[in-house]
Amino acid sequence: MEDLLDTIGENLSRLDVRSVVDILLIAAFAYWVLLLLRGTTAMAVLRGIAIVLIGAFVLARVLDLRVLNFLLRNSLIGLLIAIPIVFQPELRRALERVGRTGRRAWMGRPSYDVVVDAVTDAAANLSRQRHGALIVLERETGLEDYIDTGVRVDAAPSAELLEGIFFPNSPLHDGAVILRENRVVAAGCTLPLAEDVGPGYMGGYMGTRHRAALGITEDTDAVSVVVSEETGYISVASDGRMLHRLDEGRLWATLASILGRPSAKSQ
Repeated sequence: MEDLLDTIGENLSRLDVRSVVDILLIAAFAYWVLLLLRGTTAMAVLRGIAIVLIGAFVLARVLDLRVLNFLLRNSLIGLLIAIPIVFQPELRRALERVGRTGRRAWMGRPSYDVVVDAVTDAAANLSRQRHGALIVLERETGLEDYIDTGVRVDAAPSAELLEGIFFPNSPLHDGAVILRENRVVAAGCTLPLAEDVGPGYMGGYMGTRHRAALGITEDTDAVSVVVSEETGYISVASDGRMLHRLDEGRLWATLASILGRPSAKSQ
C-alpha cells in the first residue's frame, strides 16, 4: 500500500498543464460515452466488466497472485479489441451522431414543408377507418439500406397516396413507407424490430408494426408514425421512445416540433 501511495504521489508531482488538459479530454470523452450508454443494456455489461476487473485487481494485490497480476497488466490490448466488438451498436450510434452534427452544420436542416401536413391528414383518415399504417420520415441518417428492401415510389407526398398504399389487401400495405424530405421514396419496406419494448403500450404488448416503428428510431434518427389496425390509435416514435394515442392536432404539433416546422398548421 505504501508503494502504491508513493507511486501516486510521484506521478502527481510530475503533472503539468499539458498533462491536466490530456486528463480532462480523456475524462470528457469517457463521460460522453457513459451518456450514450445510459439506460441501455450496454451499461449493465460495462458495470459487469468493471466489477470483474476491480475484484480481480483487489484479489491479485491482497493475495499476491502473480499470474493474475501478470494477466491484468497485459490485458490492455485484449480490452481494446473486445470493446469495439461488445459495444458495436453504441459506438455506431455515437459516430452517426457526430456525422449528423457535421452534416447539419454544412448543409442545414432538410425541408419537411409538405410532409407534415400530408402525414397528419393521412394518419387521421387511416385512424378513422382502422387501417394500419407505418410511415417513416428520414432525417440526417440515411435509410438507403431499408429503402432497398421495398419498392421505390419517388412521388410527391399526399394524404391520398399514403391512404392508397395502406388500403387493406393492397400489395404494399404490410410494409413501411419511407419519406425523404418532400418525397415518398419507397413503400413495402422492412424495418428492424425493437427487442425490449417495456410495459408501456397495451399492457406491455406491442405488435410487429409498433415494434418496427420503435426499432428504426433506435438505430437511426428517423421519426416514425404508426396507426394501429386494431384500435385506430396513432403513435409517434423518435429517439427510441414512443408517444401513444395522439389525435390529429397533437400528431401535427409533435411532428412539427421534432422536424422543426413552423408552429401553425398550413391550410
